[in-house]
Amino acid sequence: MNCYDIKKTEKLYLILLKGVVYISFNPVSNKKLYLQIYNQILSQIQSGSFKIGDKLPPERELCAQFGVSRAPIRQALSALELNGIIYSRQGEGVYVKATNLAAEGSESTIILESVSPEDIVEARMSIEPIIAKFAAERATDEDIENIRSTVIKMEEETKAGIYVPETDEKLHNDIAKASHNDLFIIFMSAISNAMKQQEMWQFIRDRSVTCPEYREVNFDEHKLIIKAIEEHDEKEAEKIMTAHMQNLYDRYWKDYNY
Repeated sequence: MNCYDIKKTEKLYLILLKGVVYISFNPVSNKKLYLQIYNQILSQIQSGSFKIGDKLPPERELCAQFGVSRAPIRQALSALELNGIIYSRQGEGVYVKATNLAAEGSESTIILESVSPEDIVEARMSIEPIIAKFAAERATDEDIENIRSTVIKMEEETKAGIYVPETDEKLHNDIAKASHNDLFIIFMSAISNAMKQQEMWQFIRDRSVTCPEYREVNFDEHKLIIKAIEEHDEKEAEKIMTAHMQNLYDRYWKDYNY
């Protein structure tokens, strides 16, 4: 019998093949996919189906069993690693590290938060291009000077080989202020607070956008956005911010793997 002989039913079928424990998971619905996947995997670990040191099925197998794309699988694995349940070995896979959440961790404070990283990205992808458009239309000389000052700081940090999230955050808040729309300013402030409080967001960000190849790209994208705002080119500012937000999604989710 091999892994292809396993029938996908609600019962669990275990097989040990080359050190990997294979298990049949149930397909998930569309709502909060990564949370459902997280809970199913955690449940099987806590029930003893996976033991400490066991290797989880490869990402491709998990995608097939859950019936989802790679993004929610990666989010769920990130959450499990954040909580100390699993760990990854570069080029080898993902292994079980513990069977219980750390005492200080809880679903209410870390996992089952009202705002997920996916919520944050979706909101930013929808709203920030519009904010950039209005900023390009309404930015005053003082607004542009403030934005330039932040860009210069970001450039210095990038050249020094570091990524400072507070600088990135300030730049986006400066753009919101340049829109001269109080609701946009409040929105960006709320987004900033959500990102600060979302440990999983910080965890993934620190393992993606802080990479050297992403730091340069991230800075270049911001320069293009600011150039469009300086030139009061509304369409270009909206277009570039849209691309930046899509790239943000790609870097945080699509490119994040084990």
